[in-house]
Amino acid sequence: MNTISSGNSRQFDIVVFGASGFTGRLVVEYLRHQYPPSSGLRWAVAGRNRDKLETVLAGIGVTAGSLPILIADSDNLQSLDAIAADTRVVLTTVGPYAKYGSPLVDACVRHGTDYCDLAGEVQWMRKMIDRHQSDAEKSGARIVHSCGFDSIPSDMGVHFLQAKSHELHGVPCRNVSLLVKALRGGASGGTIASLLNALEEAKCDRSIARIMVDPYSLNPEGLRNGPDGRDQDGIRFNAELGVWTMPFVMGAINMRVVRRTHALLDFKYGKEFSYNEATITGAGIGGWLKSALGTAGLGGFMLASSIEWTRNHLVRRFLPKPGAGPDKKARENGYFNLILIGTTETGERIQVRVKGDRDPGYGSTSKMLGESAVCLARDHLNVSGGFWTPASAMGDHLLKRLQAHAGLSFELE
Repeated sequence: MNTISSGNSRQFDIVVFGASGFTGRLVVEYLRHQYPPSSGLRWAVAGRNRDKLETVLAGIGVTAGSLPILIADSDNLQSLDAIAADTRVVLTTVGPYAKYGSPLVDACVRHGTDYCDLAGEVQWMRKMIDRHQSDAEKSGARIVHSCGFDSIPSDMGVHFLQAKSHELHGVPCRNVSLLVKALRGGASGGTIASLLNALEEAKCDRSIARIMVDPYSLNPEGLRNGPDGRDQDGIRFNAELGVWTMPFVMGAINMRVVRRTHALLDFKYGKEFSYNEATITGAGIGGWLKSALGTAGLGGFMLASSIEWTRNHLVRRFLPKPGAGPDKKARENGYFNLILIGTTETGERIQVRVKGDRDPGYGSTSKMLGESAVCLARDHLNVSGGFWTPASAMGDHLLKRLQAHAGLSFELE
């Protein structure tokens, strides 16, 4: 395998690929504000169209020529090789990743280049892991998927909760539940496009459908089992908080990432560790009714999305398109508020709250992704090449960055 050694000899610390897209522009805006030239971070933007990239930079006040622009296309393997060979970390927002992301992962693996993305496509992530894990270990490339709202709050939230459990009780929590108390933010066009593509793939290939419903499908080979069953698909009552819950649409991704983290950490929370996610709808009959209506609506959306005609003529027509997103005011008025509840084997209970100060899908996600890339580029992480999760690769280093710069808070209650 042809590899190039990573290190300070490369021209850039980070290259933002897809910088002219909606989320890419937000990442660039964040990096420019948080890591100006005086910070010493060497970074560049990349995309298919120079004019669009220059327009993006001009729109956020970047003087022409002051930030390097690289031209690359997912269909041009030579251009991807050039980027991967010249930077320590590639940050990419170009999705759906199952359609456009594989060649870039391949280039990063071959050149020993670290990589992070916003992927929430379980079937594609599994494909990349199965295809490239061995080569990534050899080249030293650290590949970290799901560095946005899916799945950093969940993955890092469990990491934080378990650390507190050790401090307070000397043991980890055997069972952890994440409950979405509140969130405000527009639907992500990119997330919807990724979901629709995954449903199309699953319709054509039953093996993909099995990967998507397997609760341990992202675990390393030979470790794809555990106590958790299928994802919540209906109304449930949470006795600890006395509230009704419904399925959390991002839980299908988050839960598999958290379980992979646990496996990569050599099952440090115990082989019987169980994890689940849901959305709080409230107490009493009102909470039950909201749960029933929400579950029915989510089920109807999934059914419509799985049928070709309704997917193409209804779902795609009325939902946000990739590349579109909320305006600045909506992003700044957005937020999320998550509760994690853990219980040890002997019954001790611990509760943690995770909050974000921007809308989950764009304002907060762009900051989380940016800090993930900086963490890979700058921090001394005790992991070698391979496919990692945010918590297993970056742990406390990323936790500090998220709290210091990205507007996230992790608090013991």
